Amino acid sequence: MNLRQLEAFRATMRCGSITEAAEMLHISQPSVSRLISDLERSVGFELFTRVGRGLAPTVEARTFYGGVEGMFVGIDRLQELATSIRTTTGGEISIGTIQSIATIELPKAINQLYRQYADIRFMIHSRNTPAILDAVQLQQFDLGIVGRQPPYKGVEVLFQASAPYVCLMPEEHPLVGEAGSVDLAHLVNEERFVTFGGAYPDEMMSIDSELSTEMQRRSRLSATNMPVAASLVRDTGVFAIADPFSAEQAVRLGGVAFRPIKQNLKYHVALIASGRERLSKHALEFADLLAQQLKNRLEEVSRYSD
Repeated sequence: MNLRQLEAFRATMRCGSITEAAEMLHISQPSVSRLISDLERSVGFELFTRVGRGLAPTVEARTFYGGVEGMFVGIDRLQELATSIRTTTGGEISIGTIQSIATIELPKAINQLYRQYADIRFMIHSRNTPAILDAVQLQQFDLGIVGRQPPYKGVEVLFQASAPYVCLMPEEHPLVGEAGSVDLAHLVNEERFVTFGGAYPDEMMSIDSELSTEMQRRSRLSATNMPVAASLVRDTGVFAIADPFSAEQAVRLGGVAFRPIKQNLKYHVALIASGRERLSKHALEFADLLAQQLKNRLEEVSRYSD
């Protein structure tokens, strides 16, 4: 037996006729008759007898109907539960993010869902990429925004892209008013740069090793994150290589500007989860919004080097 046969039997029991059962199920009368016949063959006993122009259920059918109705009560409850899950708002979305995305792009995406659903709570955690990867793998965060060259092991990537790094400099520097890209190979002999933790992340930026070594040799300043590096550029007059998201944050605070770089140095960003199937409906909706926000921004900043 199958569910469609049981639906036809239930409808016929409720309606008392094949015609009305067909109308209830939105199928033809012959289809209902065929389903009833198939069910009778499956169960091994007759379900209805002809009484004049109508049908009368057999004793066996009445007994069988009790069990069928109980089964459909369970299905109805499942349907109600599915509807409730589909339509109920609320819940919490936890997000681990790198600093470069935390203050501009992420709030813009959150705002769209925040205004649409009054019962959703957002928990934002600012971490570095290794910590975010670990937390997402352990399902401590629903979503993670990381800045590292792929692959990203142990997680599902919902969105990934790259954009060119830029050169951050004091806004009063003569180079700010010029057009085109700046050549780091020339600047390294004229300017000093903020380095990051004493070194440039060669594997992330694909920077020439000799150029990186010379920047490190001449550098007197080192920082472990871009907001600090931007502040050093603003107050000491040195230069820095910055990802485009952090560069925009720095410019908004004032005192600095940026120019595209001749060298092909790529910044990677990705949106990750432990698995799409583990995300709630609203978390998936937010992930799509954030991915589109990042995509739009990356398309914009990629034009810096055009």
